[in-house]
Amino acid sequence: MLKVQWFGFMFLICSLCAAGQANQKLTEIVADNAEIFTPSQLDGLRTKLYQFESETTNQLVVLTVDDLAGETIEAYALEVFNKNKLGQEGKDNGILILFSKFDREVRIEVGYGLESYITDAVASRIIRNTMIPRFKDEDYFEGIDIATDQIIEFLNDPEALEEFRADIDAEADMPWWLYIIIGLFLLMFVAAGGFVFYKGYSTLIEIIRGIFIGKLAVVRGVFMGIFMMFPLIFGLVFMGMPLFFMAMLVGLDDALNGSVKDFTWVIWVILAFIAVTILLAILKIRRKGDKDFKLSFFKSDKTYMKKTFSSSGTHSFGSSSSSGGSSGSFSGGGGSSGGGGASGSW
Repeated sequence: MLKVQWFGFMFLICSLCAAGQANQKLTEIVADNAEIFTPSQLDGLRTKLYQFESETTNQLVVLTVDDLAGETIEAYALEVFNKNKLGQEGKDNGILILFSKFDREVRIEVGYGLESYITDAVASRIIRNTMIPRFKDEDYFEGIDIATDQIIEFLNDPEALEEFRADIDAEADMPWWLYIIIGLFLLMFVAAGGFVFYKGYSTLIEIIRGIFIGKLAVVRGVFMGIFMMFPLIFGLVFMGMPLFFMAMLVGLDDALNGSVKDFTWVIWVILAFIAVTILLAILKIRRKGDKDFKLSFFKSDKTYMKKTFSSSGTHSFGSSSSSGGSSGSFSGGGGSSGGGGASGSW
């Protein structure tokens, strides 16, 4: 019993320590809890960041920890950022560089007010090209020091930031032949989805025709039409997702985002779909020479049902199928972050 109580007490203490680490109060603009800097490096970095804050009001803060106490680095960074209110209230112009020694992870957390400058792509490239290569050689100070230099330069010099973004865009560009390969691969999905949609849509038109000429009972036809919507939706998804991806590749994401925010067009598409389907069913009736329009609510023509639906294996209800140096006081100015930034590991 004593051992159980002792174990519970130690578990509680460890939990409190872990929680305390995640919610720690920062008292310096550089907090080296992992002890990865020499005293001179620590003083120099603090001096640089305090000077940057005094000149611009932007707060660039560095926190090193031994580990993340079981949390993800994104959650840990966001919690530390908002607990300490980094950046100025109303400006939200804080940036946190969080380094975890034993987890071998780093994150640049960016406040709302600076997300248009230090975007996720910019933060990710700083981590990937500046920090990670040096961290792999255990040169932690140089990786963080140069990263802070870059962030300071980008916030002070718009031209340098634009040049850096241009490099990111150039790095992301794919050769023309890769577009062709991806396009052909995606077109296979479009073709498969188109075939499924065509077969399902043809059957749906025949269902409506059968109802209109009295060969297919209305009640049974409605259930068959509802069931037929599943392959139609499946086919549309198979066609739509590759087309959506291709549109993103060619830079039409802004237009797509606008259509996602306004769903009124969906109603018009559904109405147009219903109208066109009924019209095509009527045209099919005229083409086949069926003169009389009549409805049968409960009775279906067995010969018509067997000939039209059972032979193709679709919608045969009733049957089943299967498929398997500097000291000073530091405090946040009231800013906040919504989770913008980037993370990396080495």
